[in-house]
Amino acid sequence: MAEATRGLKRAPHRRIGGMKAVVADPTGGPENLQSMELPTPTPGEGEVLIKLQAIGVNFIDVYFREGLYRAPERPVRLGNEGAGTVEAVGKGVHLRPGQRVAYAMARGSYAEYATVPAKFVVEVPDSVSLDDTAAVMLQGMTAHYLTHSTFKLERGNTCLIHAAAGGAGLLTVQMAKIAGATVIGTCSTEAKAQLAREHGADHMILYTKQDFLEEVKRITGGKGVAVVYDSVGKTTFHKGLDCLSPRGMMVSFGQSSGPVGEMDPLLLSQKGSLFLTRPSLANYISSRDELDWRASDIFKWIGEGRLRLQIHKTYKLEDAAQAHRDLEGRKTTGKLLLKP
Repeated sequence: MAEATRGLKRAPHRRIGGMKAVVADPTGGPENLQSMELPTPTPGEGEVLIKLQAIGVNFIDVYFREGLYRAPERPVRLGNEGAGTVEAVGKGVHLRPGQRVAYAMARGSYAEYATVPAKFVVEVPDSVSLDDTAAVMLQGMTAHYLTHSTFKLERGNTCLIHAAAGGAGLLTVQMAKIAGATVIGTCSTEAKAQLAREHGADHMILYTKQDFLEEVKRITGGKGVAVVYDSVGKTTFHKGLDCLSPRGMMVSFGQSSGPVGEMDPLLLSQKGSLFLTRPSLANYISSRDELDWRASDIFKWIGEGRLRLQIHKTYKLEDAAQAHRDLEGRKTTGKLLLKP
């Protein structure tokens, strides 16, 4: 026991024993989410134990719950971002118990505590609440890499953002505007369209009433857009290719309507020498400098009021299944949070 805890720093009055957690057991629909008691984890070398205060809900959680993304453990731990305070640290970690921190891209945040590799953890400035931080880590850094790295938007560019009123969509709209681009968005209702406009979208298309390809061509005078940011997948992907100008880029970063399926690369040539990428946040925060750059920009923009966060609803941790139903049912705008 002494060997296992050597080098470990703990906050006083640490809770001993178990913790509440929500897992998928087995994988499948939201009804398979189970609330159970699990051992409170202990951080190993290079890890941080975080007492979570707010947890973000994302479509990647749905993909792991369904089994679309395979996890090695059973039952499957869910949740890829959270914010809270440092409870304990392992050897080689320079954070201190009590510090306010947040992270993304480490699974297991649907719980009261989570052990996280320190390389994914950032300190949270006092100017940003932990709820806001949990609402912005995964989707905010996704929006940042999409607009500032995958396709580096600048003044004069026009982009198409699908699901523009969702959690990632609203953040991507705002960061595209920060970069100086013209934003065309799609959504399902006028209320969602108005919300996206309030966050900076220049043009909104209601795909339930309008053909988004025809509208993009009309808005751009037939030129098309420089880049399509597509988190929807199956129902939007192929028509989205026709929205691009020659040598434009399709950024497929999600599949809320289902997988795109197979595609012959020759199609990209036939439609104008297009570029196609399927990026992942993990590859865009692979260095400490890159993680700190994205997080510091996001925190700065929140503090300056340039980045507005839309928290749609906060659920109790044990109500995670309902949060998943609402997310999948297109009943939400902005971000969903869980509270332990």
